[in-house]
Amino acid sequence: MSQNYLLEEVCQWNVEMCKRKMGPVLPELISIYQCSESCTEQLRVLKILIDKLLPHISLAELEQTFFSQVLPRAGGLSSQNTDLQAALRNTIQSQVQLLEILMNLVHHLCTFEEAPALASIRSLSSAVFHVLKNTFSHCKDSETVYSGHLHLVADLLQSLFKEAYSLQKRFMELLDRIVLESAAATDEDIAYMVTVVHNVLEICSVISKMDHALHANTWKFLIKISVKHRVLLESKLPHDELVAGLCEDILYSFNSCLQLAEQMNQPAGVGNTNTTDWKLFQKTMKLCRFFANTLVHYVKEFIDFLSKSCHLLHHLYLQMYSKFPPSLYAPVLSDGPCDQIACVVPVALDALVSQLLPFRPFVEMMLADNLDFCLELALPQCLLLVNIMDKLPSLPWEVQSLWCSGSKFSEEKPRLSLFHVLFLNFQRCNAELSLPAQLPGVMSKGQAQQSISLYEYVCIHLCSFITSLPASFFPELECSLLNAVLSPHMLTALLATDAWCFLARYGSAELCAHHASLVAQLVKSCCGECYQLSHLSVLLRRMLFLMAADHQVVFVKKFSPKEASNLLLWRQVSIKALTPELQKPVISDIARTAIDQCMRWQSSKRALGELEQVNIALAAVVAVCHAQGEALDSELQLSITETLCQMWTVLSVEQVLSQCCVQQTIALLLSLVALLIRVVGATLISQVVLFLSSLLPLNPPDYVRLAALDFLGSLGKIVIPPDVQGTVLPKLPCLFASLLADKSWLILQHALQGFTLFAEETCHEEVVPQSLESEETKSKVVSFLNKVVSAVECQELHVERLKRQNTVLDAHFTRLSLCAANDPVVVQPSAKRARQEQCEDEQYESALQTAENAFKTLQTLLQQGPAPERIIVRLQALQTTIIALNTGRQ
Repeated sequence: MSQNYLLEEVCQWNVEMCKRKMGPVLPELISIYQCSESCTEQLRVLKILIDKLLPHISLAELEQTFFSQVLPRAGGLSSQNTDLQAALRNTIQSQVQLLEILMNLVHHLCTFEEAPALASIRSLSSAVFHVLKNTFSHCKDSETVYSGHLHLVADLLQSLFKEAYSLQKRFMELLDRIVLESAAATDEDIAYMVTVVHNVLEICSVISKMDHALHANTWKFLIKISVKHRVLLESKLPHDELVAGLCEDILYSFNSCLQLAEQMNQPAGVGNTNTTDWKLFQKTMKLCRFFANTLVHYVKEFIDFLSKSCHLLHHLYLQMYSKFPPSLYAPVLSDGPCDQIACVVPVALDALVSQLLPFRPFVEMMLADNLDFCLELALPQCLLLVNIMDKLPSLPWEVQSLWCSGSKFSEEKPRLSLFHVLFLNFQRCNAELSLPAQLPGVMSKGQAQQSISLYEYVCIHLCSFITSLPASFFPELECSLLNAVLSPHMLTALLATDAWCFLARYGSAELCAHHASLVAQLVKSCCGECYQLSHLSVLLRRMLFLMAADHQVVFVKKFSPKEASNLLLWRQVSIKALTPELQKPVISDIARTAIDQCMRWQSSKRALGELEQVNIALAAVVAVCHAQGEALDSELQLSITETLCQMWTVLSVEQVLSQCCVQQTIALLLSLVALLIRVVGATLISQVVLFLSSLLPLNPPDYVRLAALDFLGSLGKIVIPPDVQGTVLPKLPCLFASLLADKSWLILQHALQGFTLFAEETCHEEVVPQSLESEETKSKVVSFLNKVVSAVECQELHVERLKRQNTVLDAHFTRLSLCAANDPVVVQPSAKRARQEQCEDEQYESALQTAENAFKTLQTLLQQGPAPERIIVRLQALQTTIIALNTGRQ
C-alpha cells in the first residue's frame, strides 16, 4: 500500500472503520511520519494521527503506543528549517501549526474524566516544554534575530506567541490535575515531577519582561504544584533557584516602578492618573506585589530548606529599602507613586522578616562578625536590625536568646549579639546622620505622629526594646553598650550613652549607682587624652545626675576629691549634679587638692614630665569654676589667682611651641583667667595680654587659640585698670584682627563669637573699630551679625559631597576599629620617652629655633608701632653679635 493511498484512505474512514483498522494502520502511519524528511509532510501526517486515530487510544496506552513514538520527533521540529531566508514565513507558519497540533493533544487529554498519570504524559511533557521554551525564546529575541525585517513576519510571530501562550495555559491545567500519592508514587514519578518544576522555572526566566499576565500565571502554577506535592518533592526541589528567580523578578518589577514613577515626576505627568505611564505603573506595581506575596508564601512553606537562600533574601530587603527615603540613593518621587510603593513593599518585606526571625541560618548570617556590604546598603541594614528588634519581644524566649546572646560555644557558628551589630551598622550611616533624614516617629499623647531624625528613630526603638528585655540578656546589652561608648565614632558613642542613661533611669537606683561606679573606674584607668576618655566622661557626667542622693554620698566617699589620684575623675564631671549639701565640700576639696598639686610642682624642679599631673589639677579647678563661677568662696578665689600668677611666671613662649604638655597648661590657664576675669589682678591681665601678643603670631595649636578667644571675649566684662590700659588696650585690636583673619573655619567662627561678645559688653569702645580696619574682616563681622549665609549648596551637590565624605569616614573609622581590636595600645597616646642628652647637632638646632622664634616676636612688635630708643640700641647690639658669630665661624 503506497503512502499517499494510505493517507487518503485514513482521511476517508469513518469512526467505526478507525476502531477496526487502527491496530494494523497505526504503526504504518507512525513509520511514514518518522521517515519523512519534509517538515510540511511531517505536520500533515501528525495532524492526521491526532485528528483520526488519537481519540481511539486509551489513556493508559497513549505514552507507549503514541507519545513515545511521535513526540520526540515533534520536539525537534522547532529547529528543522534553517533556510530562513528562502522560506521564512513558511517556517514560522509550520511552528504555528505544530503548536496547534500540540494544543489538540493537550486538549484531548483534558477531555478524560480521570486525571492522567504522570507516566502517561512524559513524552508529551518533554515535547511541550521543548517547543514552548524555544518558541518563547524565539519571540523574545525576534528584534535581534530579524533586525530590520521584523515587520515582514510580525503577524506570524504574534500568532506564534498567542498559540504558545494558549498551549502553556492549557498544559498547566493538565499538569495541575495530576495527583501523586505518597504511597503509590515511584522514584521515577518524583524525579519527573522535579524535572517539570525545572522546566517551568526555565520558562519563567525566558518569559520575564515579555508578558506580565503570563509571567505571573506561570509563577503561580510553579508555586502551586511545589506546595501541592510538597511531601514528595520538598527535599528535591531547586529551592535556591526558585528563590533567586523570585528575588530577581521582584527587583526588576520594583525598579521598573521606580523608573515609571520618576518619569511621572516630569511636569507633564504630575497629577495625571490617566496617562499611559500611570496605568503601566499601576500594572507593574500590582505585579511587584504579586511576586513579593508569592515569595512570602514560598518561604512560609519551605523555610527549612532555605538556609543557602538567606543571603538572597537579605540582599533583596537591603536593595529595595535602599531606594526609600531617607536613603541618599533613593530617587526623588512625587507623593502619589511614592505612597503607593510604600504601601506595598514594606508590608511584604515585613512579613518576610517575621517568617525568618526564628530561622537559625538567617540569624547566623545577620549576626556574623564578618558581614560586609557597600555603604549604599548601610542604612537599610540599620533599619532592618531595628525592625527585627521591634518584633523580638513578641517571640518566644528561645528566639530572643538566639538574637541577643551571641554564640556561646566553640562548636557554634560565631555570631555577635543584636545590640553589637546594631551599633556597628549605625556608625556606617554617617551621611544619613548628617542630613535631616526623616523617619516615622512615635505617637505621643493627643498629638499626631511626627517625622524624626535617623538618630532619634534608632534611639527610641532601642530604648523601647530595652524596656521589654529579659534580665538574663542584660550582660550582653551592657557589654555592647560599653563597646559602643568606647567606639571612635562619636554619634555611636552618644547613642550608646543615651541608651545607657535610659537603662540607668528605667532600672533601679542600685543599678544606676553600680554602673556609675564602674564607669568612674574606667575613667580613672584612661591614660592620656583619648576619645575613650572623652566618651566615658560624658556618660559618667550624665549618670551622676541620675544617682540617688544617698548613692552620691557613697560615690564621693569612694572617689574622694581629697585624693590627687581622683582629680582626673572630678575634672570630667559636673559638680552641679550633686545635691546642694554635697556641692560645697566637694568644690572645696577639689580646689584645695588641685592647688596643692600645682604648688608641689612649682616648689620642686618643675620637670615637664610631671606637668601632666598639674594639667589634671588645673582642669579640675576649671570644672570647679564652671560650677561656681564668681560665687566661689573668696578664700578659694584668692588661692586660685595666686596659683595662676605663679604659673605664668614659669612658662615661656618657646616652651609652648615645642612642648604639648605646656600647650595644654597654657590653654587651661587661659580658661581659668577667663572664668575669674573679675577677680584676677591688673598685673595678671597685662601679663596674659603680652604673652598672647608674642604667642599668637607664631601659630600655636587650635585649642590654644580657642582658649585665647575665651580670654579675649571675657575682657569685655571688666574695665581695664588704668595702670595697665596703656599696655593692654593697644594690643587688643591686633590680637582680635589676627584671629578674625584666621584661615581655619573653626577658629574664625569662635573669633566672630568672641569678638561680638567683647564688643557688646566692653566699655572700651575704641578697641572695636580699631580691630576692624581691614575691609575683609569688617565684612565677615557684619555678615555674622546679620546671620548671612555665605554660600548655599544645592541639594544634589550636598548629597554627592556627603556620599564622598561617607566613604572617607567609613574607611577612617574602620581603620581605628581594626587598630583597637588588634592592638588596644595603638589608640592611646605614645608613651613619654626619658629625656636624653642632646647631641651637638640637636643643640645647635634647638638654639637656632629659639632665636628664630624670638626674632619673629620682635618683628611683630616692631610692626605695631615705633620702638623706644633703648630697644633700638639693643637690636644694634644683637646685630653686632650676629656679625661676630659669622666672623668667628669663618
